[in-house]
Amino acid sequence: MALALFDLDNTLLNGDSDHSWGMYLADIGAVDAERQKNQQDFFYQQYLDGKLDIYEFCEFQFSVLTQYPLAQLHAWRDDFLETVIEPMIINGKANLLEKHRAAGDDLVIITATNDFITAPIAKRLGVASLLATQAEFINGRYTGKLVGTPCYQDGKVTRLNVWLDQQDIKFENSYFYSDSINDLPLLKLVDTPIAVTPDDKLRNHAAEFNWQIID
Repeated sequence: MALALFDLDNTLLNGDSDHSWGMYLADIGAVDAERQKNQQDFFYQQYLDGKLDIYEFCEFQFSVLTQYPLAQLHAWRDDFLETVIEPMIINGKANLLEKHRAAGDDLVIITATNDFITAPIAKRLGVASLLATQAEFINGRYTGKLVGTPCYQDGKVTRLNVWLDQQDIKFENSYFYSDSINDLPLLKLVDTPIAVTPDDKLRNHAAEFNWQIID
């Protein structure tokens, strides 16, 4: 069996779930719309430039989780999944999962987006193993803090190695599908790196090293 790793946003999904969640909250009035848009755009440009301060971003992104009861957060998330994420799945590249699933490979979604957003998306895609940035959850409430190593850039390698040890799975015959230059540390590590609708920096790197590119 192979180890098949998949980034989520702009890879399996046709869009960015993290950014879209923030804008969804602005649209429904759960947060100040102007501030949310400005901050989302600021952090997203940092991400595209490969310069995102993941800790600062998580502090901003997790703050709303502390402000509302869990039942309300879940109700909003359910609506977000139906109205925003489902079209991203339909128009995305979820079919990339199928050949690996048919082969009985180990499927893992590995994403910088936090687990509050991505856990139900992974479940919807039928992928049991999810490595995501973790929002601290204590006594039935989110604290607004980050737990452990963020699943971003080199952090994806760190989190994956810990998971492989826990699962007693060897890192061999491995694939990784991603759209982002931020995932270069893990893309360089796998046997078969595959760029999916890559950003310009990743596209240039993939072309230079003859990696497969899927558009």
